[in-house]
Amino acid sequence: MKFFFAQTMKRTILLSLFFVFAFAAIVTAQTKVSGIVLDKSNQPIPFANVVFKGSNIGIVSNEDGRFYLESSETYTALLVSSAGFSDKEVPLEKAVNYNFKIVLSEPEALSEVVIYTGKTSKKNNPALDILRKIWERKRKNGLYQFNQYQMQKYEKVEFDMNTIDSAFMKNKLFKGMEFVFNHVDTSEVTGKTYLPIFINESVYDVYGDNRIKKVKENLTGNKMSGFNGNQQILAFVKDLYSDYNIYDNHLKFFDKSFTSPLSRTGIDVYNYVLKDSAYIDKKWCFNIVFYPRRKNELTFKGDFWVNDTTFAIKKINMGVTKSANINWVKDIYIEQEFEVENDSVFLLTRDYMMSDFALNKKEKSKGVYGKRTTLYRNHKFNIQKPEKFYKEEVNFIDNAVYERPPEFWEENRFEKLNKDEAGIYKMLDTLQTVKRFKQLYNLVSILGSGYIEFKNFDYGPIYSTFGYNEVEGLRLRVGGRTYFGPNDPWRLQAYTAYGFDDNKFKYGVSGKWMIDKKKRIIISGGNRRDIEQIGASLTTTNDILGRSFASSALFTTGSNGKLTNINLSNVSIEMEPKKNFLVSAGFSYRTLESASKTFSLDYYTTLPSVSDPMGVIKSDVKQSEANIQFEYMPNRKTIGYGVERDLVDSPFSHFFVNFSYGLKGVLDSDFAYEKIQVFYKQPIIIGPLGRSNIILETGKTFGTIPLGLMSVIPGNQTYFTIENTFSNLNFYEFVTDQYTTLQWNHDFGGRLFARIPFMRKLNWREFVGVRAVHGTISKANREINASGLPYNAPENVYWEYNAGIGNIFKVFRLDFSWRGNYLDMPDAHKFAIKGSFGFYF
Repeated sequence: MKFFFAQTMKRTILLSLFFVFAFAAIVTAQTKVSGIVLDKSNQPIPFANVVFKGSNIGIVSNEDGRFYLESSETYTALLVSSAGFSDKEVPLEKAVNYNFKIVLSEPEALSEVVIYTGKTSKKNNPALDILRKIWERKRKNGLYQFNQYQMQKYEKVEFDMNTIDSAFMKNKLFKGMEFVFNHVDTSEVTGKTYLPIFINESVYDVYGDNRIKKVKENLTGNKMSGFNGNQQILAFVKDLYSDYNIYDNHLKFFDKSFTSPLSRTGIDVYNYVLKDSAYIDKKWCFNIVFYPRRKNELTFKGDFWVNDTTFAIKKINMGVTKSANINWVKDIYIEQEFEVENDSVFLLTRDYMMSDFALNKKEKSKGVYGKRTTLYRNHKFNIQKPEKFYKEEVNFIDNAVYERPPEFWEENRFEKLNKDEAGIYKMLDTLQTVKRFKQLYNLVSILGSGYIEFKNFDYGPIYSTFGYNEVEGLRLRVGGRTYFGPNDPWRLQAYTAYGFDDNKFKYGVSGKWMIDKKKRIIISGGNRRDIEQIGASLTTTNDILGRSFASSALFTTGSNGKLTNINLSNVSIEMEPKKNFLVSAGFSYRTLESASKTFSLDYYTTLPSVSDPMGVIKSDVKQSEANIQFEYMPNRKTIGYGVERDLVDSPFSHFFVNFSYGLKGVLDSDFAYEKIQVFYKQPIIIGPLGRSNIILETGKTFGTIPLGLMSVIPGNQTYFTIENTFSNLNFYEFVTDQYTTLQWNHDFGGRLFARIPFMRKLNWREFVGVRAVHGTISKANREINASGLPYNAPENVYWEYNAGIGNIFKVFRLDFSWRGNYLDMPDAHKFAIKGSFGFYF
C-alpha cells in the first residue's frame, strides 16, 4: 500500500513537472513585447517602425509612440526605426517584455541615405515615384488580369470584451456568469486582455466577371455562436465589416470614407518614406512607410511592401490614426497578405481587420474588439458563366447552410480554430441558458427594436407611448404585433390610443401575408381611425399604421391645431419581380374632416352665384382611390426574408413613382382626379470631402380637389429635424396642386473643423444645406376653397438654407436654418433651430 502510494505520488510529481516544463516551453516559444518609442527629450515618436530582427513581423507605433508586438516564434532582438532618427537594435533578454522604453537618437551623418522628417517633400521623393507606378498598374494586377475568376472564401468574425481585469470580473453584473472568464486571452496587436463573446464563420464560393463587372457570392456554410438564425446580427456584422479593395482611392468603414494610402490623392494626405528593400518569398520588394500630414482626418498610418517589377502590393499593415474623427472606435488595424501565382500574379490570400470599439479613446478604457479574418484559396480563371448566372435572387434563403455538421467545418475551414475560438461556441451556448444573461439580452433587444417580447407577441413600439397635440392634449398609445420570428410569412399589427382633451379612442389594425416567397408577393389590408397632420409629407402613403411624427410631437412651435380626423381603409398587393424593384397596386377609401374648431376643410359643391350667393358648402371628404406604385432602390441591403424586413444602414439611391386615380361615385366618393408623384434621392460620397444627399420631389394633380386632397408643402413646427420638410415653414403655409422641391444636404464629416487648431479635439462635424420649392394652384381649385385658409403657392420659388454642427457629445446635432424669401408672410419664421439625436460612427 505504501509502495502504491509512493508510486502514485511520484507519477503525480512527474506529471506536474511535465506540465510545468510544457507550459514553460509554450511560453518561451512566444515572444511578446510592448513599450514606447521616445526621443532624447522623452517626447513620443509616432509611427515608428518596430520589427522582430530577422523577420517581416512588425508594427507601427501609434500617435503616442506606443506599440505591442507578438509572435509564436522566438526572437532575440527588435529593430526600431523612424524617419529622422538612427535605427536601433534592442536585445530581448526574455520572451515576454512589457513597458520597454526605447530612445532613438538623431543620426550623426546622413551619407547617401535621404532621411525625411515631418512633412515629406512631394518632389524628389523615391517613395512617390513608386506610388505613381502602383497607380498605373493597379487595375492590371491580381484578379483584374483575367476576364473571369472564381475562388473559395472563408470568413471568421469575432467580438471580444477587452481590458479585462479582476475588478471587472467581480462586477455584480456577471453574477452567475463567472465561468465565461475562463476564456480570457491576450491580443496579438494591442497586448490587452480580452474575453471572446461572439464568433461567426462563413464559407463562400465566389465568382466574378471583370468584363460585365459582376460578382456573385454563394454562401455554402454559416455557423454562429449562441445566436443561430439571427439574421439581424449577421447583417449588422456584414455591414460593419463591408468588403473593400486596398487599391481603391477611398475605403469605407463604419459609414465613413477613409483615404487609402494607395489613393491618387494620397500625396496630399500622407507623408511617404522609402524605408527599406528586401526579398520576400523570393520577390524583391520595397518597403514604404506612410503617415498622415494632418490630424483629425480619416487616414491611416503604417507601411507596405511592393514588388519592384509588377508594382503589386505584397503585404500591407495599417492602423487608423488616434485623432481620426470617428466615434466609438478607438483603433482600427488592417493586415493584408498577397501570394504570388504564375510568377507575376499577386493574389490576396489573407485579410485581417481588428477594431477596438469603446466609449472613449483613453488607453485604459474598456471596450469590445471586433475582428474579421478572411482567407482565399483555390483560384481558377477564365471560366465563363452566362450573364444570368450573376442575377441576384429576390428572396432566397437556404436554411441548410446554417445547419452544417461538424465534419463540414473540419473540411472547409482554411485554418483551424485556436483553443479560445473553439471554446466560444460551447461557452456562448451555455450562456444562453443563464437567466441573468437572458435578462440583459432582452433589455438590449427592447432598446434596439422598441418592442417588448412575449411569446409570439411583441408589445410596442414603446417610443410611441406618449404624444401631444392641441386637439388630443396628452395622448397615450398601446399596441403590438404578432412575432414568431424575423422571417414570419404573415404579420398582424394593431394599436389603440386615447386623447385626454378630446376624450376619444383611436385605433388602427393591419395585416400582411406573403403568398409567394420567391417573388415576394404580399397582400395587405387594414383600417385606421385617428387624428393626423396630413400636411407633413408630400409623397402620400396608404400605410395604415404610418403616423407622422408631426401629429403627436410632445413639443411644437406655434399653433399645431390644423389636424384632421381620418378614417382610412385599404387593400393592396405588392411584388418584387427583380431585386430591389417593387411594384404595388391598391385601393383605398378615406373620409376626412377637421379635428379642430379653428381649422376647416370646407369646400363648395356649388359655387356662389346670383341665384345662390352663399353656394353649397360641404365639410367632409369621402374619397375612393386606386393607385399603382413603382419603387427602385439599387444597392439596397435588407435583413431577413419574411413579410417585413429591416434595412441595413448604408446609403442607396431611391426612385419612387406613384399614380393615383380618384374614383368619383365609388362608395359615394366625391371627386375624380389623376395624380402623379415622383421622388428621387441620390447619396453622393465625395471621398474625404464627405457625403451629399440630393432629393427631388415633383407632383401634379389633374382635376378639381378640395384642401384635404391638395399637396401641402410640408413644414416643421417641432423642435427636431424631420427629413424632407422645410424647417422655417408652418403647417399649411403653402398649398399646391402642382409642385417641385429640390434639397441638397452635405456632411463634411469634420474636415473643416479639423483645420482649426482649437476645435480639433472637439471632433465636431459640419453640415450645410439648401431647400427650395416651386408650386402653383389651378383656378378651379382656388374657386372651390371655402375653408377660410388663404391659398398661398410658392410661385416665386420659396427657399431656405441651413448650417449645422453635429457630433456634439457624440450624439447631438444642432441645425440653424434661415428663410431665404417670403419674409413678409404672417407668422413667418425667419430663423429656426432644430435638434436631433443619433448614434453615428
